[in-house]
Amino acid sequence: MTGQNSIVIEEISDSQELAKARERREYFDRNSAYFQLYSRDIYRKYRGKCVLIAGEELYAADTPEEAWEIAERVHPEDSGKFVQYIPKQKVIRLYGNWR
Repeated sequence: MTGQNSIVIEEISDSQELAKARERREYFDRNSAYFQLYSRDIYRKYRGKCVLIAGEELYAADTPEEAWEIAERVHPEDSGKFVQYIPKQKVIRLYGNWR
């Protein structure tokens, strides 16, 4: 069938690839921790913007591509960049488990 998405799962055992993946995860974890630490201020100041954390620094722009371009120039070594859209309006969101 055309138009269907497929998922491919591969086991990677190459030590160099695993080291790269660990490095990406370490960068991502640091950037995510930065976001969590400053999330209250970020949500207050950057409504309607895309924010990207790289090198434990925040970059904001109107689109993810713009934020990515800025962060890539400043932190090209950071392979674990963290991007998040901050909704314009603060609204109550309900999450539940539908059974």
